[in-house]
Amino acid sequence: MIDLYTAATPNGYKISIALEEMGLKYRVHHLDLMEGDQKKPEFLAINPNGRIPAIIDRDNNDFAVFESAAILIYLAEKSGKLLPAHPDKRSQTLQWLMFQMGGVGPMMDQANVFHRYLPEKIPTAIERYQHESRRLFEVINHQLSDNRYLSGDDYTIADIATWPWVRIFEWSGVDISGLEHLARWINEIAERPAVQIGIVTPASLDFSDEELAEQISKMVSK
Repeated sequence: MIDLYTAATPNGYKISIALEEMGLKYRVHHLDLMEGDQKKPEFLAINPNGRIPAIIDRDNNDFAVFESAAILIYLAEKSGKLLPAHPDKRSQTLQWLMFQMGGVGPMMDQANVFHRYLPEKIPTAIERYQHESRRLFEVINHQLSDNRYLSGDDYTIADIATWPWVRIFEWSGVDISGLEHLARWINEIAERPAVQIGIVTPASLDFSDEELAEQISKMVSK
């Protein structure tokens, strides 16, 4: 049994999607980020950095793992799924996984902060992060022009890591017009049954877009 500590964010959804795809049994512990659950001592004992997601593997001496990419690799190795065994294919998958961790996630997160959350709008910062997110989308689109998925013909943890971020392009204010391969990939993954369950585990907070932006703005401004 995997205990999943998570919230309704792109990084959180990575793990619930992966657990569903891999068929691993898990329990969800929903942390209320607005209330600061992620900074409480009991969670810091699992992840000293105080960020979701994190897991505890009850079948492995209560082994704890934090950082979403590390969790994805751990679960893939545990299940034997979604991470190729061949060294070259494994490396390609990990390269695209790190592309998300070092590029897509951070750039879109900053686009969200400056475009949605900060009360004071800084046009140069908004343009910078939206432009860089678009550039990264173009890299993905080019990769998908010759490949069904990010690292080739097979769906992997690289797709699982990247999709929850790319799917919120509108929220980040990023234009995907002309990126037909990216759009195909977004829609195809959205149709997967495990993704449809994982993307609502846990459910999003019951706010309108405006209310959600206001709530997160308060968090960012603290």
